[in-house]
Amino acid sequence: MIAATDCFWLTPAMEALRSARAAGRFGHALLIHADPGCGGELLATWAAQLLLCQLDAAPCGACTDCRHAASHQHPDLHLAQPTGDSKQIRIDDVRAFCADLALTSHGGGYRVGIVSPADVLNLAAANALLKTLEEPPPRTVIVLVSATPSRLPATLRSRCMRMRVVAPDLGATQAWLAAHGKAGDVAAAADVLGNAPLALLDADLAALARLRADTAQHLEDIGRGRADPAAFAERWSREEFALRLACIEAWIGARIRLSAATATGNIARQFGLLDAVRELRREIDSPLNKAVALERWLWRLAQREAAEIR
Repeated sequence: MIAATDCFWLTPAMEALRSARAAGRFGHALLIHADPGCGGELLATWAAQLLLCQLDAAPCGACTDCRHAASHQHPDLHLAQPTGDSKQIRIDDVRAFCADLALTSHGGGYRVGIVSPADVLNLAAANALLKTLEEPPPRTVIVLVSATPSRLPATLRSRCMRMRVVAPDLGATQAWLAAHGKAGDVAAAADVLGNAPLALLDADLAALARLRADTAQHLEDIGRGRADPAAFAERWSREEFALRLACIEAWIGARIRLSAATATGNIARQFGLLDAVRELRREIDSPLNKAVALERWLWRLAQREAAEIR
């Protein structure tokens, strides 16, 4: 099981948090901005261990407090996350979370709450959380983990200490994956998943490379009028839709870079396609008719390619 201490790119953030606690500057709210697959939740859990460990060399990683915090079983650690079939953190989730944080600490020290992913707080839940952030109980720290903090209300963000987690460069990611026994075409997989070490560690690199190549080939065929956009939209909407969109974004991004390097093609049209597929990815959890939305994009691609040929 990977922990924050296994992720070298988290070390600067951990040292900053350790120093803040030692200096008494650890605020009541921390917002961790981390891209998916880069360890934001691991860092939040490590921060909980830092605050809940009773030893001077906190977090020791071995005491009962550290071990229970690592498994999210500590009585003074509380979580707010989507429950049931919901993709949102709802107001009832936040009310229960805040009520737990208001209880007396079992260990006589800190109480820690983790909200992850904070991006999916609905408006009512965010407003309920804001009330606690404005008047936090003593010795209580709330850690929010978000890949897109801009989705959070400005009033919520303004009450948090901010911490940005960035992935290492791709070469360092490849070396880290190799050290953890992961071999394969990391670059091709990173085109799909991004330079996200933890996501790449869990991924089937060969399958991602095949999916990327398959998607690229069919996009070329659609662009040249050799394939039916409607048929592929229907198929892809049912088969790994999110990964297909990631492959499409990687493909159009490569086309833009090639056009910029060779001064060929209509880059403005290509950026329009890129913006459109990114919008599809942002709306993936909404009640979206996936097949219709993707078919519209594929027809747009076909028309752009036809215009380029003319």
